[in-house]
Amino acid sequence: MPWGCYMTRVNLSGHKTAGRDRMEDHMGYRIVVAGATGNVGREMLNILHEREFPVDEIAVLASRRSLGTEVSFGDRTLKTQDLATFDFTGWDIALFAIGSDATKEFAPKAAKAGCVVIDNSSLYRYDPDVPLVVPEVNADAVMGYSKKNIIANPNCSTAQMVVALKPLHDRARIKRVVVSTYQSVSGAGKEGMDELWDQTKAVYNPVTEVPPKKFQKQIAFNVIPHIDVFLEDGSTKEEWKMVAETKKILDKSIKVTATCVRVPVFVGHGESINIETEEFLDEDEARDILRESPGIMVVDKREDGGYVTPIDCVGDYATFISRIRQDSTIDNGLNFWCVSDNLRKGAALNAVQIAEVFGQRVLKKG
Repeated sequence: MPWGCYMTRVNLSGHKTAGRDRMEDHMGYRIVVAGATGNVGREMLNILHEREFPVDEIAVLASRRSLGTEVSFGDRTLKTQDLATFDFTGWDIALFAIGSDATKEFAPKAAKAGCVVIDNSSLYRYDPDVPLVVPEVNADAVMGYSKKNIIANPNCSTAQMVVALKPLHDRARIKRVVVSTYQSVSGAGKEGMDELWDQTKAVYNPVTEVPPKKFQKQIAFNVIPHIDVFLEDGSTKEEWKMVAETKKILDKSIKVTATCVRVPVFVGHGESINIETEEFLDEDEARDILRESPGIMVVDKREDGGYVTPIDCVGDYATFISRIRQDSTIDNGLNFWCVSDNLRKGAALNAVQIAEVFGQRVLKKG
């Protein structure tokens, strides 16, 4: 989707950030991608190009061990610069995909220099002074950026779920969500993908043994009901994230319970979602509502293959919904299946969409 099609421009004033002198001259933006050599950073570059984001100048940053690595941006090849010594002064927006530890050091530096940070790590998601944004759900929240010059990107499993929940919540008020996730190894980075690949090969070559390093148990031909660390109540931090982020993004009154599972899939998260609503919502009406909602594709045929699986959604922007059906065990319940490319909507795409909304509502260029 080209730049300008996603959101109608809204003229707002009184917000100062870098590059405001070019506000009305329709020039492009000065964009930084930090963590450009990683899975998510590379996807950010792909999506900026695909969506024709108006880039006037772009800088790609990495840690010193990746310094000089070349990455692609459309038909251009860019060399990474050193994140540790980069001067963010005069740059408009920085897309961060560098993990919480590095973000803690460098995001405040970028923000202080007047460059607005859109951060993909979990560091700022629960900070009351930092908006947590999924543009299809709470685009207006970007206006809270000015307290710290930082906007947070949600967890990959939360992002696709709230896109699906929002239109149903608007119609029938969701009281409770029960979600079980089937999360691909790319959510754990390159190391996770490599471990699945190496262990899968080892299954067919018994001479080779690949013990688990990134994951707690063998991931090849297995599923692991454990993502992130365990908390005192027996849940994992990944499950806690889905609860806390859904409340912050969508509605603090919604009750959410999650079970997050890692599965031997390279890219694409699946979620089995059960909702209980205040008002009755017929499955046919729910299907029609979802079909008309932004960012969603409904593929729901009650026949063999009439649904979307993770491998079907790789490289796509949409959140796909299938298997919509009434839950007859409660008065106002629905079940559905939700799938999305976690490197895209769960990370890079959502960050670029935030940049689009921020640009149109605050920078007003492009």
